[in-house]
Amino acid sequence: MSRMSSLNAASSFSGEAEEDVKATPGPDQAELTISQMSRLYGVSLRTLRFYEDRGLIKPRREGTSRYYRGVDRVRMEMILRGKKLGFTLTEISDLIGGAGVNETPDLEEQLQPQQIINQISHLERQRNDIDSAIERLRATHSRLRQNAAA
Repeated sequence: MSRMSSLNAASSFSGEAEEDVKATPGPDQAELTISQMSRLYGVSLRTLRFYEDRGLIKPRREGTSRYYRGVDRVRMEMILRGKKLGFTLTEISDLIGGAGVNETPDLEEQLQPQQIINQISHLERQRNDIDSAIERLRATHSRLRQNAAA
């Protein structure tokens, strides 16, 4: 597909077509600009550039322009899934490594049983810390309201 037809196809996405791209990214789909990727995945331009700097995604470069192919969209899906599961970008990078276009974008399938157990423990500790912080803040808020009313 030529660059111009790629760009024309990418610029004609409707909201429904964007969902199709997000749901089934592939190597033969139109390339997206950085703005289109940002809108499609709900991330900032800065985030996309940061992921590129970290080597998580590798858009095709033409001068200062970036063009995201199907493989970039597959990797973006995996990055976002990893973040939702609470993994760091370093951990996500290790998990997706050199995952190619033909590999599943299902990050969970890349996990080892011990990684899952470790991540569950980590998230439970975080939840306990958050619950404790919420309790302290509620107690402080209640105390401040009582003092203000007195």
